[in-house]
Amino acid sequence: MDKNINIKLRIWRQKGPKEKGAFETYELNNVYQGSSFLEMLDMLNDKLIGEGKEPVAYDHDCREGICGMCSLYVNGHPHGPDEEITTCQLYMRKFNDGDTITVEPWRSSGFPVIKDLMVDRSAFDKIIQAGGYISVNTGGSPDANTIPVNKDKAEAAMDAAACIGCGACVAACKNGSAMLFVAAKVSHLALLPQGRTEAARRAKAMVAKMDELGFGNCTNTGACEVECPKNISITNIARLNREFLKAKFQD
Repeated sequence: MDKNINIKLRIWRQKGPKEKGAFETYELNNVYQGSSFLEMLDMLNDKLIGEGKEPVAYDHDCREGICGMCSLYVNGHPHGPDEEITTCQLYMRKFNDGDTITVEPWRSSGFPVIKDLMVDRSAFDKIIQAGGYISVNTGGSPDANTIPVNKDKAEAAMDAAACIGCGACVAACKNGSAMLFVAAKVSHLALLPQGRTEAARRAKAMVAKMDELGFGNCTNTGACEVECPKNISITNIARLNREFLKAKFQD
């Protein structure tokens, strides 16, 4: 049964990208365990504003596990100590009375800190712009069965398309690799007939842009898959590698 708890928060505060950051500690009392983690942060900010202090900056939008903007590192886990959720879906019942909760931004050279817990994730947008789309004219929307697609491939494509681009895979990886994100986008399109036309160019362009933006290499530890809120499989990374190698041989 949910109850009110008292907690201590260690939150990363950083005024800007070029400023030196540090942890600051806050105490927050009477936090209802039925509250979401972001609602708890709202409570903290109300308290700080009431005390004439600057509130903690953090990203959020839909609060429904769809947009991926609530990118927080909570107690050593991207999105917090729960499985297959985003931070906005994390509830305070995962914590106990008297707990100290450490909250940090994503840690990656590809995601520079903007302020406090906010990071610049526009690198993912640039990777998508490099090739994560279909530019050929596929005509109007066809009937569902007009283009035959193997059932297994269709389901694998839909599973890969579930990626919301939150960056948890990068935050979980010891190398700050974006391979799971890129692999999900490449797999989603490479598995469908409409995406095969540009498959080789897409794989090369997206991998090249990922490398250019400073993301690390994959060493297949599987941490990205474990922390992914949408349970994207690392089998997609194997598919990306195959697509990339095939593209190289076509040069």
